[in-house]
Amino acid sequence: MNHLSYKSFLRSSLLIAGLALASAAPTFAQQQSPAPAGAEVYVISPADGAKVSNPVVVRFGLKGMGIAPAGTQAENSGHHHLFIDTDLPTDLSKPIPAVDGKVVHFGKGQTETSLTLAPGPHTLQLMLGDHLHIPNNPPVMSKKITITVAP
Repeated sequence: MNHLSYKSFLRSSLLIAGLALASAAPTFAQQQSPAPAGAEVYVISPADGAKVSNPVVVRFGLKGMGIAPAGTQAENSGHHHLFIDTDLPTDLSKPIPAVDGKVVHFGKGQTETSLTLAPGPHTLQLMLGDHLHIPNNPPVMSKKITITVAP
C-alpha cells in the first residue's frame, strides 16, 4: 500500500462502509394515529368561567374514542394531556412535550386529576395523544377554558 498504512486503510474503509449503510437506512417518520370523525375531548368540570378553590379537581370527558395507557397501541384510543396556562403545540406531528407545571401527561389512562394552582385566573385545555404521545389526525382537543382560583 502506497501512502496508507494497512491500519489507516482499514479505518477509512470501515468509515466509508458505515456512512454508506447509514445513508441507505430507511427513515421511519412517526405517523399520526387517525381519529374517527366526531371524536371529542372536553373538560367535564370545572366549567368554563368557574370560580374554584384548591385543590382543583379536573375531570376529563371523551366521546367517540377510548382510553388506553401510553405505550398501548389500540385503534381509536389515546390518553389525556392537560395544558395549564399554555398553548397547544404548533407541530402536531411530534410527541406532545412534557413541560413541568404546564403540560401534564396522563399516560396511565387517568380521566381526572387534582391540582393545586396559585390564586387567580388559569386556562385549561385537553389534547388526546396516541400510544407515542403524538396527537391524532385530526387532532382531538378541547376548547380552552378559563377558571379562577380563590385566594
